[in-house]
Parts: sequence; structure tokens; C-alpha cells
Amino acid sequence: MTTREQKSLFFGWRVVAAVFILAMFGWGVGFYGPPVYLHVVRETRGWSLALISAAVTTHFLFGAVVIANLPTLYRRFGLPAVTKAGTVALAAGVIGWAAAAEPWQLFLATLLSGGGWVTMGAAAVNAIVAPWFVRTRPAALAMAYNGSSVGGVVFSPLWVAMIGVVGFACAATVVGLVMIVTIWVLADRFYAASPDRMGLSADGDAPEAKAASIASPPTYPLTHRGLWRDRRFVTLAAGMALGLFAQIGLLAHLFSLLVPPLGASAAGLATGAATAAAVAGRTMVGWLMPAGADRRLVACASHGVQIAGSLALLGAAGDHMPLLLLGVVLFGAGIGNVTSLPPLVAQVEFAAEDAPRVVALMVAIGQGAYAFAPAVFGLIREFGPPLGATAPGAAPCLFIAAALVQSAAVVAFLAGRRR
Repeated sequence: MTTREQKSLFFGWRVVAAVFILAMFGWGVGFYGPPVYLHVVRETRGWSLALISAAVTTHFLFGAVVIANLPTLYRRFGLPAVTKAGTVALAAGVIGWAAAAEPWQLFLATLLSGGGWVTMGAAAVNAIVAPWFVRTRPAALAMAYNGSSVGGVVFSPLWVAMIGVVGFACAATVVGLVMIVTIWVLADRFYAASPDRMGLSADGDAPEAKAASIASPPTYPLTHRGLWRDRRFVTLAAGMALGLFAQIGLLAHLFSLLVPPLGASAAGLATGAATAAAVAGRTMVGWLMPAGADRRLVACASHGVQIAGSLALLGAAGDHMPLLLLGVVLFGAGIGNVTSLPPLVAQVEFAAEDAPRVVALMVAIGQGAYAFAPAVFGLIREFGPPLGATAPGAAPCLFIAAALVQSAAVVAFLAGRRR
């Protein structure tokens, strides 16, 4: 059997495919779903936008708390069991969104949905995929994380269509049941597997081979207190949090800003182009990044592309079509890398026993930060000076804010480079 045939049969790539589906459901139901749920609950219950927006923030904030504790939960109950429980909690939470008759019931539902979806989110994807790959981890994570983008493409219109036809409660029940059955089967078959149990080596090498480390991280584990004092961790977590804050803040308002110059249909296509650019950008970095590359510099370059996108949107002044579309594509090209690159930096900068904890904590910090981003950017959009722009889709202060926050993320990544 040739080396190529051996690698084509490597079980780790099947795990990646199964995690792609996990990410698709996780983001499609738990990340891209809440904006749709917000609209439906507001229309059917007549509750204030502030109240329902607070519920969405609670959804993400409680999820951040669960993320920070995922490594402990995995050690105590096992990764497959935690994933199954999270899937059931997410399904029950979304049904709770649909059934809530009082605000307190809505907030109770957000605890279930927020705590459940993160067991299918960024930290979970890394925890499942990382043991299977060392050299080719960038490509493997890129493929797995692309499920998140596909989840947005599939579920955003699916939620709208299903709710319009059968109602929110029925749609939530159907999607929830399909999700539970699918993830339950995949958890037993793929998420419970590990290279050690199957007698395999990382990256599909021969069983007697040991995958060589691609970096020289410290050979000693960091204590909990030592981690928070470590310059690499602090700057990495700050870079990820700032990048996510700018990204989620801008994306939350992008569609409504594109509607005046493009129309609703074309604006939808434009935001879809941003998602396609995200998949392309993440895939290119995953497959083409050299093994010895400084991954912090790669992250800075990705943010640089997004900064260029923010500036193009600023220069478009709300009505210059070529610059608008260029800005959407450039900004979109870095969307996926904001999530996938920090775990790859952690791989080469921390000992293997520290990396899962590092990833979980920085993802939790990032989610806790971006939970407030739509509201903050909304205030900037509402009260920021027009700076001479008059077109309906112009929001110069919003794009300037996004570029500045992304620049701060670049500074954070650079500050943590090895000296």
C-alpha cells in the first residue's frame, strides 16, 4: 500500500468530517440562530428589543462560562458524554425560546441554549481534532471549522423558511431532534475515538512512528496562576478577543448597511459572499501556511486584510459599489481565521498538556467579549458623527472603530512574539 493510500484511509480525516457536521449544527443553531429567534420572539410576544437583546447576550455570556470549564468537564465525564449532553441542552433551549410565555422563561432557555452550543463550538472542535494531527493540524482544523461557515449558509435561511411554514415551536423541535440523533451517532462512532485507543499515530504515520513536534514549547506545564501571568497567553487571548469583538460588531450591522445601496436580495448575496470568502481564506491558510511559519505573523496578516476591508467600506461612503463589494470580500476573507488561527498559535507556544486549557480559556474570553459587540457597535453607529457622509448605508465611525479594534488585535499578537 502506498503512502498516499495509507493517508487516504487515516481515521483522523473521518473524525474531521464528523466534526465538520458538529460545527455546522453548533454554529447553525447556537450562533446564527439567536438573531432569527430574537426577531421571531419580538414579533410574537411583543416584548421590547432591549429585553430580548439582553437574552441573546445572556446566551453568549453563560456559554463563555461553560467554555472555560470544558477541560474539567471532559476529564470528569468524557468528551462524548459532554457533547451529547450539550446537544440535548441546545435543542431544549431553542424549544424553550419558542415556548417562553414569560421573560423569566426566556432567560432560563438561554442558559440551556448558551451552555449547550459551546460544547459544539470552537473549543470543542479543537479538543476533538487536535489529538489526531500535529504537522497537518492547520489543514485539519481549517476543514473542521469550515463547518461553522456552512452552518450559517444552511441554517440562517432554513430557520426563516421553516418558521414561516410550520412555526417556531415545530421548527425548533424538528431541528432539535435531527441534531440530537445525528450528533449522538457521531459521538459514539468518532468523537469517542482516539489515536491511542486505535493504535494509530498522529497525521496517519506508521504506528511505530512518533509525530515530531513542530515547535519547542516549554517542557513543564503552567499552573493556573502562572498561565494568567504568561505574556504569550495574555496577548494571545487579547488578540483573539479583540478580533472577535471587531468582527461580530461589524457583521451584526453589515446586512442592514448594505440594504440601502444594494437592496435586500443583493445585500443577502453580498453577505453570502463574505461567508464564501471566509471559507476560502481559512482553507488557504490551513493548507498553504508553511510548517515553520510564525503563526502570530500569519494572524496579523489576516487581520491586516480585514483592516483593508474595513477601510474599503469606509471609503465607499455608503454608495460606491466596487469599494463596497471589495470591502465585504476582504473583510470576509479573515472571518474564519479569527477563530482557527489562535488555537494553532497555542499549539506551537504551549506544552501539549496546557494547550487544551489555553484554547478553552481564550475562546471563553473571546465569547464573553463579543457578546457585547453588537450593542457597542450599534451605539457607535447611532451616535457617531457622520464625518461628511450622507448616503443611507454610510456609517464611517463604525468602520473606523472596526479597523482600530483590529489594529489593537495586531498589536496584541505582535507583543506576544518570542524574544
